[in-house]
Amino acid sequence: MRPSSGATYPHVQGLSRGLAILHAINLSPEGWASIAGLSATTGLHRTTVRRLLETLQAEGYVRRSVSDDSYRLNQKIRQLSDGFTDDEWISEIANPVLGELLQKVVWPSDLCTLDGDSMLVRETTHRFSPLSFHRAMIRQRMPVLFTSAGRAYLAYCSDEERQQVLRLLVAGNDEQANFARNRVLVDQMLEKVRRQGYSGNEGEWNQQAKIAAIAMPVRHKGNVLASINVVFLKKAMFVAEAAERYLPDLKAAVEKIEKRLDESDVLLAMK
Repeated sequence: MRPSSGATYPHVQGLSRGLAILHAINLSPEGWASIAGLSATTGLHRTTVRRLLETLQAEGYVRRSVSDDSYRLNQKIRQLSDGFTDDEWISEIANPVLGELLQKVVWPSDLCTLDGDSMLVRETTHRFSPLSFHRAMIRQRMPVLFTSAGRAYLAYCSDEERQQVLRLLVAGNDEQANFARNRVLVDQMLEKVRRQGYSGNEGEWNQQAKIAAIAMPVRHKGNVLASINVVFLKKAMFVAEAAERYLPDLKAAVEKIEKRLDESDVLLAMK
């Protein structure tokens, strides 16, 4: 962690070290860490680690187990996320990665979250892509079952959430509702997504019949937060061809976002 080139004040090393300790405990598979383990992970001397832990304990951010001298995050750590909304993780974590993805694939991408019975475009690179055919995609709503973004989300979310979404869709009176009522067909579609590891659509959404896409879910702590697609003209290539070309870059982008979410100290509020 280093100051930006325009920083007015010198780098506060103690703060960076304290944050590194919190990061290390947060990433510990067991949920706790020893002083020796934290020293090895952060590269800090054990004496420094102990001093930082004692300060964090005094402030209420970590707690020490007397039985084995291990340290865990304390409830007060949740206060760090009180003002952190999904808009912020999208802008701070996902947005830069979407820009990097655009540089690699050129075709535009959307980051979508579930909003009731639709997928809502929360961030997009359409306005920056030379191959974009829709410049104003922010806040656009898209059907769950007829888009790759929706299919990726639905395939990997929890069973409970999936059933809730399908109940909402069935209650409608449109083409998507008719599709949702055919549970055998829906289950087959979602199983195909899970088997492939990505979703696709080739113009099934009537309003965008010329558009195709592939997509993958973004997951954090066992929950699906969003999905990210790569959108292209159906006449340009088949979904299978697009997956062969762009899936590695899409997968790398998703994994990068998930890693940054895992490394953050905040506990994101899930939807």
